Amino acid sequence: MKTWNKKEISKETALSLRDKYGLDLLEASVFARRGITAGSDLLYWLEYNERFLHNPFCFAQMEDAVDRILSAVEEGEKILIFGDRDVDGITATAVLYEQLKRMGADVSYRLPGGDDAYGVSIAAVEEFAKNYGTLLITVDCGISNNAEIARAQELGVSVIVTDHHNPPEPLPPADIILNPKCQDSGYPFAEISGCAVAFKLVQALRFSQTELYKQDLCLLNVRGGVVECLKLRNMTKRKAFEKDFSGGNLSLSSSGLLEFLRGEQIFVWDAPNVLAALKDLFGSGVEFNLFDVRPEAAKIIPSVARLSLEKLLSLSKFAKYSEEEGTELGAFYNIFVTYLEKKVAAAFPANLQADERDIQLAALSVFSDIMPLKNENRIFARRALDAMSKGRVRPGLVEIMARQGLLGKRVTGRDLGWNVIPALNAAGRIGSPEDSLKLFLAQTAQEREDCAQKIFDHNEERKKLEAASWEYLGGRPEKSLEKFAGKFCLIVEEKIHRGVVGRIAAKLVQRVHVPSIAMTKIEGVYIGSMRTARGVNCAEFLDKFGDIYINHGGHAGAAGFSLSAENFEKFQQKIGGLVQGLELGDDENQIVDIDAELSAQYVNDGLLKLIDRFEPYGNENPELVFLTRGARIAGGQVLGKGERQHLKLYVQIGNLKWPALWWDQGALWRNEFNEGDFIDLAYNFQRNFFNGHEEMQLVVVAARPAV
Repeated sequence: MKTWNKKEISKETALSLRDKYGLDLLEASVFARRGITAGSDLLYWLEYNERFLHNPFCFAQMEDAVDRILSAVEEGEKILIFGDRDVDGITATAVLYEQLKRMGADVSYRLPGGDDAYGVSIAAVEEFAKNYGTLLITVDCGISNNAEIARAQELGVSVIVTDHHNPPEPLPPADIILNPKCQDSGYPFAEISGCAVAFKLVQALRFSQTELYKQDLCLLNVRGGVVECLKLRNMTKRKAFEKDFSGGNLSLSSSGLLEFLRGEQIFVWDAPNVLAALKDLFGSGVEFNLFDVRPEAAKIIPSVARLSLEKLLSLSKFAKYSEEEGTELGAFYNIFVTYLEKKVAAAFPANLQADERDIQLAALSVFSDIMPLKNENRIFARRALDAMSKGRVRPGLVEIMARQGLLGKRVTGRDLGWNVIPALNAAGRIGSPEDSLKLFLAQTAQEREDCAQKIFDHNEERKKLEAASWEYLGGRPEKSLEKFAGKFCLIVEEKIHRGVVGRIAAKLVQRVHVPSIAMTKIEGVYIGSMRTARGVNCAEFLDKFGDIYINHGGHAGAAGFSLSAENFEKFQQKIGGLVQGLELGDDENQIVDIDAELSAQYVNDGLLKLIDRFEPYGNENPELVFLTRGARIAGGQVLGKGERQHLKLYVQIGNLKWPALWWDQGALWRNEFNEGDFIDLAYNFQRNFFNGHEEMQLVVVAARPAV
């Protein structure tokens, strides 16, 4: 029996959100019920401009990474990109490889193939060094390859690690590490994909083409008697200064202002007014060499020509969402960066087009690696889906989406997750990930068509392997669940193909609703994959096994590992001990969280505005669930054959009759629900595309007799 949960919220909170952010009351109520009330969080549900992406130079070592790559390109060094076999690793490799080729680099790539283990191998390092390679860049892997990276260093190979998996202790001895999960990374959001990290590096490499790269700039503003300054480098904030000189309590010489400004290029907004204010504070004997931004910015953004910083602040979206940005200096910083970005875009228009293509790959990785759909992940996903829906689909994706009937329609995250990503992943699962990578790197339409055909052939093979592997299990999942006191499921089966262990682990979770591991054995090595349920963090759980792995890596939702046969018994014993103390959260499958209760007059196409506001849906942003009481069943039918039979209802809500699909619940028709029954209905409200037409339908989450 499912528990229906409608969280209580205060009317004051909803009204405050409505008034501050221009929402309607239903939208505000849903945000409040989901706990999304801070401006810094709401920003990513209400804004989708790339301007709100985090600057790549927030990574503390990004400038070092760019300089090392620029040096390698200039000196003609051999560069190897080492990626992973899944969609995240493939897209990350494609994004970085394309950029380095554009820069004229002598670059190649390598992915794990066949039965190769995850991550960099000693053999790959030694082969690269033997061929006079000097710079290895990992994407979506590397953070746990301590021994392999140490070997690279011994052979004189520099290593840049770009990864997003949980870092070990100690970190690998790489020259440079770009991983938002590392404690000192400097990056403000830890939950981006491996491809997103690679994209950030590519953005930084593109920025290095401009005259702004490594430029130290200083913004200055006078507000009353307060002088406030902000130092920038690569358009990121570095150091601030603020002192109140009113009342004569501070002198210019003792305040530290001169020292702060020494050697800096000083930029101001409306130089005549700023100079007059400085003269009032310090007298006419002190000269400041200032550059006035406003007239230059007005050439690109004409609307700001006569605006003061005070007015800019009142119009600033950044200030709307962040108290930190709610100052005149904050408004100056944001308009200054916007001006510079537009100036750079005008000078390098090809980079904008490349960014759009790359963001589509970053979005694929967000959905494929089940990244939380919050913060800048929402911008990656929303901008990519918008471009795809408008027909601006990047080469490679066009060929896949055309075969799946996705071109010329509104593309959703569900389309990517159910159709595009499984097809692209299939090549890696059967040991040929380069086929998916070549799809994105191919230079001609015919090459891409050939790659797409291979990928769909691989996908058919993957489906057969998965079905066969699942058949081997029989009733063992339930027996394992009983063995582990209903807390865990562990399946070890040598007949499971190594390429589908992750899929089998995911299916185990769907079946038994607890954290699950699937394992197979190849040539004396056990290979496993874990998927989460009920709040268990996969990476943290597997980290507790110490040094018994050959290698391992992952994140909260999914993780993988390999271990030698001699450590298998130790692994099983450790699992048994850990599971005893394992604390599980609520079974998500038994909790129905209601976002809003709707009476009949609100159940109409007008809900699309709300649905679209919360798109795209996924991890940490599930589809909206509505509750309507007293709906009448006007009819029904069972769909499908075999084990998976679905129930299609027709429900009367007010004056409208809606189709309502209830997955896997065909057995309920005529047993628990009949025509004419009145029910309380928990449902998603969705668009359904069929034969080129769009219609609205309900998808039933839960139903019960009306109370």
